[in-house]
Amino acid sequence: MTVTDQQPLGSRFSAATTSEDIVSGHDLSGRTAVVTGGYSGLGLATARALTAAGARVIVPARRPEVARAALKEVPNCEVIPMDLADLGSVRTAARHIRDRLDRIDLLMAVAGVMATPERRIGPGWEGQLTANHFGHFTLAGELFPLLAAANGARVVVNSSAGHALTGIRWHDPHFRTGYDKWLAYGQAKTANALFAVHFDALGQGYGVRAFSLHPGKIITGLQREMTLRAQIDRGWLDEHGNIVGDGFKTPSQGAATGLWAATSPLLDGRGGLYLEDCDVARVSAPGTPMDDGGVRAYAIDPDEAARLWELSLAATGATPIAR
Repeated sequence: MTVTDQQPLGSRFSAATTSEDIVSGHDLSGRTAVVTGGYSGLGLATARALTAAGARVIVPARRPEVARAALKEVPNCEVIPMDLADLGSVRTAARHIRDRLDRIDLLMAVAGVMATPERRIGPGWEGQLTANHFGHFTLAGELFPLLAAANGARVVVNSSAGHALTGIRWHDPHFRTGYDKWLAYGQAKTANALFAVHFDALGQGYGVRAFSLHPGKIITGLQREMTLRAQIDRGWLDEHGNIVGDGFKTPSQGAATGLWAATSPLLDGRGGLYLEDCDVARVSAPGTPMDDGGVRAYAIDPDEAARLWELSLAATGATPIAR
Protein backbone atom coordinates (compact mmCIF):
# COMPACT_ATOMS: atom_id res chain seq x y z
CA MET A 1 0.00 0.00 0.00
CA THR A 2 1.21 3.50 -0.87
CA VAL A 3 -0.31 6.91 -0.26
CA THR A 4 -1.35 6.95 -3.92
CA ASP A 5 -3.57 3.92 -3.21
CA GLN A 6 -5.42 5.95 -0.56
CA GLN A 7 -8.03 7.27 -3.01
CA PRO A 8 -11.83 6.81 -3.09
CA LEU A 9 -12.94 4.00 -5.40
CA GLY A 10 -16.39 5.33 -6.23
CA SER A 11 -18.35 2.91 -4.09
CA ARG A 12 -22.10 3.04 -4.63
CA PHE A 13 -22.58 3.36 -0.88
CA SER A 14 -22.42 6.45 1.36
CA ALA A 15 -22.55 7.76 4.92
CA ALA A 16 -26.28 6.96 4.98
CA THR A 17 -25.75 3.29 4.08
CA THR A 18 -26.87 0.79 6.72
CA SER A 19 -25.44 -2.57 7.66
CA GLU A 20 -28.49 -4.20 6.11
CA ASP A 21 -27.74 -2.44 2.82
CA ILE A 22 -24.19 -3.80 2.83
CA VAL A 23 -24.98 -7.46 3.47
CA SER A 24 -28.03 -7.56 1.20
CA GLY A 25 -27.21 -10.02 -1.57
CA HIS A 26 -24.18 -11.48 0.25
CA ASP A 27 -24.27 -15.15 1.22
CA LEU A 28 -21.75 -15.69 4.00
CA SER A 29 -22.79 -19.26 4.72
CA GLY A 30 -19.79 -21.33 5.74
CA ARG A 31 -17.81 -18.22 6.78
CA THR A 32 -16.66 -17.64 10.34
CA ALA A 33 -16.12 -14.21 11.86
CA VAL A 34 -14.62 -13.14 15.19
CA VAL A 35 -16.12 -9.82 16.31
CA THR A 36 -14.68 -8.09 19.38
CA GLY A 37 -17.21 -5.89 21.10
CA GLY A 38 -19.91 -7.82 19.27
CA TYR A 39 -22.55 -7.41 21.97
CA SER A 40 -23.12 -3.66 22.04
CA GLY A 41 -23.18 -0.66 19.73
CA LEU A 42 -21.39 -1.09 16.44
CA GLY A 43 -20.20 -4.56 17.34
CA LEU A 44 -23.73 -5.80 17.97
CA ALA A 45 -24.92 -4.29 14.69
CA THR A 46 -21.98 -6.02 12.98
CA ALA A 47 -22.72 -9.40 14.56
CA ARG A 48 -26.40 -9.19 13.65
CA ALA A 49 -25.64 -8.32 10.03
CA LEU A 50 -23.05 -11.08 9.61
CA THR A 51 -25.31 -13.77 11.06
CA ALA A 52 -28.23 -12.51 8.98
CA ALA A 53 -26.06 -13.14 5.91
CA GLY A 54 -25.32 -16.68 7.10
CA ALA A 55 -21.97 -16.33 8.88
CA ARG A 56 -21.01 -17.99 12.13
CA VAL A 57 -19.89 -15.36 14.64
CA ILE A 58 -17.64 -15.72 17.68
CA VAL A 59 -17.86 -12.83 20.16
CA PRO A 60 -15.04 -12.52 22.72
CA ALA A 61 -16.47 -10.53 25.62
CA ARG A 62 -15.15 -9.03 28.85
CA ARG A 63 -18.65 -9.49 30.33
CA PRO A 64 -19.77 -12.82 28.83
CA GLU A 65 -23.09 -13.03 30.69
CA VAL A 66 -24.04 -9.53 29.51
CA ALA A 67 -22.97 -10.52 26.01
CA ARG A 68 -25.06 -13.68 26.01
CA ALA A 69 -28.12 -11.73 27.13
CA ALA A 70 -27.61 -9.13 24.38
CA LEU A 71 -27.13 -11.82 21.74
CA LYS A 72 -29.83 -14.27 22.85
CA GLU A 73 -31.95 -13.51 19.77
CA VAL A 74 -28.96 -13.61 17.38
CA PRO A 75 -28.60 -17.06 15.78
CA ASN A 76 -25.31 -18.84 15.08
CA CYS A 77 -23.43 -16.66 17.55
CA GLU A 78 -21.15 -17.89 20.36
CA VAL A 79 -19.69 -15.88 23.26
CA ILE A 80 -16.32 -16.62 24.86
CA PRO A 81 -14.71 -14.74 27.78
CA MET A 82 -11.91 -12.29 26.93
CA ASP A 83 -10.60 -9.01 28.30
CA LEU A 84 -8.60 -7.01 25.73
CA ALA A 85 -6.73 -5.22 28.51
CA ASP A 86 -5.47 -8.54 29.93
CA LEU A 87 -3.11 -10.19 27.44
CA GLY A 88 -3.24 -13.47 29.36
CA SER A 89 -7.01 -13.46 28.87
CA VAL A 90 -6.53 -12.66 25.17
CA ARG A 91 -4.18 -15.61 24.72
CA THR A 92 -6.52 -17.96 26.58
CA ALA A 93 -9.42 -16.90 24.37
CA ALA A 94 -7.29 -17.34 21.25
CA ARG A 95 -6.32 -20.87 22.33
CA HIS A 96 -10.00 -21.67 22.83
CA ILE A 97 -10.80 -20.40 19.34
CA ARG A 98 -7.89 -22.32 17.79
CA ASP A 99 -9.08 -25.51 19.48
CA ARG A 100 -12.57 -25.06 18.02
CA LEU A 101 -11.96 -23.77 14.51
CA ASP A 102 -9.84 -24.66 11.50
CA ARG A 103 -10.05 -21.21 9.91
CA ILE A 104 -11.30 -17.65 10.40
CA ASP A 105 -12.54 -15.67 7.43
CA LEU A 106 -13.09 -12.33 9.17
CA LEU A 107 -11.57 -10.72 12.24
CA MET A 108 -13.52 -7.58 13.12
CA ALA A 109 -11.74 -5.53 15.80
CA VAL A 110 -14.67 -3.35 16.87
CA ALA A 111 -14.26 -3.14 20.65
CA GLY A 112 -12.65 -0.07 22.14
CA VAL A 113 -12.54 2.55 24.87
CA MET A 114 -12.49 6.32 24.56
CA ALA A 115 -11.32 9.24 26.69
CA THR A 116 -11.01 7.19 29.86
CA PRO A 117 -9.55 8.37 33.16
CA GLU A 118 -5.89 7.48 33.55
CA ARG A 119 -5.47 3.73 34.02
CA ARG A 120 -2.25 1.80 34.32
CA ILE A 121 -2.25 -1.79 33.13
CA GLY A 122 0.36 -4.54 33.47
CA PRO A 123 3.84 -3.02 33.65
CA GLY A 124 2.42 0.51 33.68
CA TRP A 125 1.03 0.62 30.15
CA GLU A 126 -1.44 3.38 29.31
CA GLY A 127 -4.93 1.87 29.36
CA GLN A 128 -6.37 3.11 26.06
CA LEU A 129 -3.32 2.03 24.07
CA THR A 130 -3.49 -1.35 25.78
CA ALA A 131 -7.19 -2.08 25.25
CA ASN A 132 -7.50 -0.56 21.79
CA HIS A 133 -4.18 -1.63 20.29
CA PHE A 134 -2.09 -4.12 22.30
CA GLY A 135 -5.11 -6.34 22.93
CA HIS A 136 -6.11 -6.52 19.27
CA PHE A 137 -2.46 -6.79 18.18
CA THR A 138 -2.04 -9.85 20.40
CA LEU A 139 -5.36 -11.41 19.38
CA ALA A 140 -4.66 -11.02 15.65
CA GLY A 141 -1.22 -12.54 16.00
CA GLU A 142 -2.53 -15.49 18.00
CA LEU A 143 -5.25 -16.12 15.40
CA PHE A 144 -3.03 -15.58 12.37
CA PRO A 145 -2.71 -19.31 11.52
CA LEU A 146 -6.51 -19.56 11.27
CA LEU A 147 -6.67 -16.40 9.15
CA ALA A 148 -4.00 -17.73 6.81
CA ALA A 149 -5.87 -21.03 6.52
CA ALA A 150 -8.90 -19.22 5.08
CA ASN A 151 -6.99 -18.09 1.96
CA GLY A 152 -8.77 -14.79 1.57
CA ALA A 153 -9.35 -13.61 5.13
CA ARG A 154 -9.83 -9.97 5.99
CA VAL A 155 -8.95 -8.16 9.22
CA VAL A 156 -10.97 -5.00 9.85
CA VAL A 157 -9.91 -2.61 12.62
CA ASN A 158 -12.05 0.25 13.91
CA SER A 159 -9.92 3.37 14.11
CA SER A 160 -11.50 6.84 14.27
CA ALA A 161 -11.26 10.38 12.98
CA GLY A 162 -9.80 10.91 16.45
CA HIS A 163 -6.49 9.69 15.05
CA ALA A 164 -6.10 13.28 13.80
CA LEU A 165 -5.42 14.37 17.38
CA THR A 166 -1.91 12.93 17.40
CA GLY A 167 0.49 10.48 15.86
CA ILE A 168 2.38 7.97 17.98
CA ARG A 169 4.12 9.77 20.83
CA TRP A 170 7.43 7.97 20.44
CA HIS A 171 9.00 10.01 23.23
CA ASP A 172 6.28 9.02 25.72
CA PRO A 173 3.64 6.58 24.38
CA HIS A 174 2.43 5.70 27.88
CA PHE A 175 1.99 9.31 29.05
CA ARG A 176 4.39 8.95 31.97
CA THR A 177 5.02 12.70 31.92
CA GLY A 178 1.37 13.76 32.18
CA TYR A 179 -1.89 12.18 31.05
CA ASP A 180 -4.32 13.65 28.52
CA LYS A 181 -7.33 11.41 27.90
CA TRP A 182 -8.04 12.77 24.41
CA LEU A 183 -4.45 12.57 23.20
CA ALA A 184 -4.30 9.05 24.61
CA TYR A 185 -7.41 8.18 22.61
CA GLY A 186 -6.02 9.80 19.47
CA GLN A 187 -2.74 7.90 19.77
CA ALA A 188 -4.59 4.61 20.22
CA LYS A 189 -6.68 5.26 17.10
CA THR A 190 -3.54 6.12 15.11
CA ALA A 191 -2.11 2.84 16.38
CA ASN A 192 -5.17 1.00 15.06
CA ALA A 193 -4.62 2.44 11.59
CA LEU A 194 -0.88 1.75 11.58
CA PHE A 195 -1.52 -1.80 12.80
CA ALA A 196 -3.67 -2.47 9.73
CA VAL A 197 -0.94 -1.11 7.44
CA HIS A 198 1.78 -3.45 8.71
CA PHE A 199 -0.46 -6.44 9.35
CA ASP A 200 -1.51 -6.20 5.71
CA ALA A 201 2.11 -5.96 4.55
CA LEU A 202 2.98 -9.13 6.46
CA GLY A 203 -0.23 -11.01 5.80
CA GLN A 204 -0.88 -10.46 2.12
CA GLY A 205 1.52 -13.21 1.08
CA TYR A 206 -0.72 -15.58 3.06
CA GLY A 207 -3.92 -14.23 1.53
CA VAL A 208 -4.75 -12.09 4.57
CA ARG A 209 -5.60 -8.42 3.97
CA ALA A 210 -6.23 -5.75 6.61
CA PHE A 211 -8.08 -2.44 6.69
CA SER A 212 -8.78 0.27 9.24
CA LEU A 213 -11.71 2.65 9.26
CA HIS A 214 -13.56 5.58 10.75
CA PRO A 215 -17.11 4.40 11.45
CA GLY A 216 -18.49 7.93 11.76
CA LYS A 217 -19.94 9.78 14.73
CA ILE A 218 -22.27 7.51 16.70
CA ILE A 219 -23.54 7.63 20.25
CA THR A 220 -22.95 4.17 21.72
CA GLY A 221 -21.46 2.67 24.85
CA LEU A 222 -18.11 4.05 23.70
CA GLN A 223 -19.03 7.31 25.46
CA ARG A 224 -19.66 5.54 28.78
CA GLU A 225 -16.68 7.25 30.46
CA MET A 226 -18.00 10.71 29.53
CA THR A 227 -20.55 12.60 31.60
CA LEU A 228 -23.77 13.87 30.08
CA ARG A 229 -22.51 17.41 30.68
CA ALA A 230 -19.33 16.73 28.71
CA GLN A 231 -21.36 15.45 25.77
CA ILE A 232 -23.71 18.45 25.98
CA ASP A 233 -20.75 20.83 26.02
CA ARG A 234 -19.39 19.16 22.87
CA GLY A 235 -22.73 19.71 21.15
CA TRP A 236 -23.51 16.00 20.83
CA LEU A 237 -26.53 15.72 23.14
CA ASP A 238 -29.17 17.97 24.68
CA GLU A 239 -30.09 18.13 28.37
CA HIS A 240 -32.37 15.11 27.95
CA GLY A 241 -29.74 12.94 26.30
CA ASN A 242 -31.15 13.33 22.78
CA ILE A 243 -28.68 13.46 19.90
CA VAL A 244 -28.55 17.00 18.50
CA GLY A 245 -25.11 17.10 16.86
CA ASP A 246 -24.75 17.26 13.10
CA GLY A 247 -23.74 14.22 11.10
CA PHE A 248 -24.38 11.52 13.68
CA LYS A 249 -25.10 8.03 12.39
CA THR A 250 -27.22 5.21 13.76
CA PRO A 251 -25.35 2.10 14.97
CA SER A 252 -26.42 0.30 11.80
CA GLN A 253 -24.97 3.10 9.66
CA GLY A 254 -21.84 3.15 11.82
CA ALA A 255 -21.30 -0.58 11.29
CA ALA A 256 -21.70 -0.30 7.52
CA THR A 257 -18.12 0.71 6.66
CA GLY A 258 -16.66 -2.23 8.59
CA LEU A 259 -19.04 -4.63 6.86
CA TRP A 260 -18.16 -3.08 3.50
CA ALA A 261 -14.48 -3.64 4.31
CA ALA A 262 -15.25 -7.26 5.14
CA THR A 263 -17.27 -8.05 2.03
CA SER A 264 -16.71 -5.62 -0.86
CA PRO A 265 -15.23 -7.07 -4.07
CA LEU A 266 -13.89 -3.57 -4.78
CA LEU A 267 -11.26 -4.28 -2.12
CA ASP A 268 -10.08 -7.56 -3.64
CA GLY A 269 -6.31 -7.37 -4.07
CA ARG A 270 -6.10 -4.26 -1.89
CA GLY A 271 -5.18 -3.72 1.74
CA GLY A 272 -3.61 -1.49 4.37
CA LEU A 273 -6.15 1.21 3.54
CA TYR A 274 -8.09 3.53 5.80
CA LEU A 275 -11.81 3.67 4.98
CA GLU A 276 -14.76 5.92 5.77
CA ASP A 277 -18.39 6.13 4.63
CA CYS A 278 -18.10 2.79 2.78
CA ASP A 279 -15.21 3.86 0.55
CA VAL A 280 -11.47 4.43 0.70
CA ALA A 281 -10.74 7.75 2.43
CA ARG A 282 -8.60 10.48 0.91
CA VAL A 283 -5.45 11.75 2.62
CA SER A 284 -6.22 14.87 4.64
CA ALA A 285 -3.94 17.85 5.03
CA PRO A 286 -2.33 18.58 8.41
CA GLY A 287 -4.36 20.96 10.53
CA THR A 288 -7.69 20.42 8.78
CA PRO A 289 -10.66 19.76 11.10
CA MET A 290 -11.11 16.06 11.84
CA ASP A 291 -14.81 16.32 10.94
CA ASP A 292 -13.77 17.14 7.37
CA GLY A 293 -12.86 13.48 6.95
CA GLY A 294 -9.86 11.73 5.47
CA VAL A 295 -6.79 10.17 7.02
CA ARG A 296 -3.59 11.87 8.16
CA ALA A 297 -0.52 10.72 6.26
CA TYR A 298 1.25 9.68 9.48
CA ALA A 299 -1.53 7.15 10.22
CA ILE A 300 -0.84 5.19 7.02
CA ASP A 301 2.94 5.67 6.85
CA PRO A 302 4.61 2.25 6.32
CA ASP A 303 7.73 3.25 8.26
CA GLU A 304 5.67 4.43 11.23
CA ALA A 305 3.65 1.21 11.00
CA ALA A 306 6.79 -0.96 11.04
CA ARG A 307 8.17 0.99 14.00
CA LEU A 308 4.94 0.55 15.96
CA TRP A 309 4.92 -3.14 15.09
CA GLU A 310 8.37 -3.62 16.60
CA LEU A 311 7.40 -1.63 19.70
CA SER A 312 4.28 -3.77 20.08
CA LEU A 313 6.20 -7.03 19.65
CA ALA A 314 8.66 -5.98 22.32
CA ALA A 315 5.94 -4.85 24.71
CA THR A 316 3.61 -7.83 24.38
CA GLY A 317 6.11 -10.61 23.77
CA ALA A 318 4.03 -11.75 20.81
CA THR A 319 5.46 -14.18 18.28
CA PRO A 320 6.15 -12.49 14.92
CA ILE A 321 3.53 -13.72 12.46
CA ALA A 322 5.67 -13.53 9.33
CA ARG A 323 8.82 -12.02 7.93
